[in-house]
Amino acid sequence: MGLLMKFRKSSETLYEDDFFENLRKREFSRLAKEKHVYLDYTGGNLYPESLVVKHFDYLKSNVFGNPHSMNPTSRLSTKYVESARKAVSKFFNASDYVVIFTANASGALHIVGENYPFEEDGFLMLSSDNHNSVNGIREYCKNKGGRFVYSPLNYEDLSLNEQFLNDALEKETSAKNKLFAYPAQSNVSGVRHPLDYIEKFQNAGWDVLLDAAAYVPTSQLDLSVYKPDFVSVSFYKIFGFPTGIGCLLVRKDKFSKLHKRWFAGGTVSLVSVNVDNHYLANNHERFENGTVNYLEIPAIERGLDFMEGIGMQRLNERVASLTAYLIDSLLNLKHQNGNELVRIFGPINRKDRGGNIILNLYNHTGAAHPFEEIEAMASSRMISLRGGCFCNPGIDEVNNCVSTDELARYYTSRDKGDYYDMIAFLGKMRGAIRLSVGLATTKADIDEFVKFASTLLDK
Repeated sequence: MGLLMKFRKSSETLYEDDFFENLRKREFSRLAKEKHVYLDYTGGNLYPESLVVKHFDYLKSNVFGNPHSMNPTSRLSTKYVESARKAVSKFFNASDYVVIFTANASGALHIVGENYPFEEDGFLMLSSDNHNSVNGIREYCKNKGGRFVYSPLNYEDLSLNEQFLNDALEKETSAKNKLFAYPAQSNVSGVRHPLDYIEKFQNAGWDVLLDAAAYVPTSQLDLSVYKPDFVSVSFYKIFGFPTGIGCLLVRKDKFSKLHKRWFAGGTVSLVSVNVDNHYLANNHERFENGTVNYLEIPAIERGLDFMEGIGMQRLNERVASLTAYLIDSLLNLKHQNGNELVRIFGPINRKDRGGNIILNLYNHTGAAHPFEEIEAMASSRMISLRGGCFCNPGIDEVNNCVSTDELARYYTSRDKGDYYDMIAFLGKMRGAIRLSVGLATTKADIDEFVKFASTLLDK
């Protein structure tokens, strides 16, 4: 608690920062009009009003066509799509990377999973703290004859087990193609895993896939300093609009390592029907199957301009201070018998985390309130938060002490199942509540949630 109080004191001016208060009124006034408290920024960021207005004006003022041509409308579309691609490269300082537009971060991860050469003596190590879109890569690895393993988490703070990682670096030296996949920031606990792992693994002959989807909305990722081989990003997570566009950044010296398994419209420079042959495009087009979203991709450049206008360091400090205030306020809530109302999983210090936290609320006897109940109660007060497992089963299994043996018994006892079936089988709670703050969050939003949580005291 002392650490949190120190952080709160040193950052107190950020809670009432005029810049962010004015930003909220100017760009997100709809929140006040609807009396809405939004605490689900990791699920999806809110779009600033000016971004939408500027993009719609752009659409109304021009005529655009499919980029795969040289006619005037096609050239105009190509011009703005490529301008957005350059803006992405500039924002991440990624001159050594190929920028491949995808439908979302999951689409970016799919490219790596589908095309990484696991069949050539491949080995995959995954963090136990991964989104399912990363976890799913193990299926490609298995189906191609490769091996995979999960790096466990430390129960106390949900960080990666350093000893396991070091042992893996020493033991797994024989595989030809080794890939380590982990998130820069957990989409559930908010834990920021060290970016230093990137160089550490690369120096030992590994490729590194960094899931940056939860990290980049509030932190600058400089790819001239940290140089993972593959990086996945989702743009609506950063500035809210447009949805349905992400990107995969691939280091240019690793581009050829991804073996394209098929071809589609726009991915080839030449193909024949009468002769079984084709030539793949030798740039980003190789993996941009079909027609890219040329009407909305240009909005990315405006969104990145908006974020640069705020300043990523300023936003990072703002979110860090609000998160510290949120944690401090929640941990101060105690039942009259001294039992805690709120238990936060993972680190509670500012240094090791981002702006999302995972927690559960407990009654005075120490029994947890089901997350569905809390989510429904919050919704009735126009508070948007998120409940469940958040597509990250590893975190949930650690937090709820679900053992490997229990999971094995469940999966071997049936051919199908779901979340509630597993709860009934295990006799253990699954799921939790996630709160996440972002660029439009104010102190008043946090106070409103704390006020709501306080209604459960001594119940």
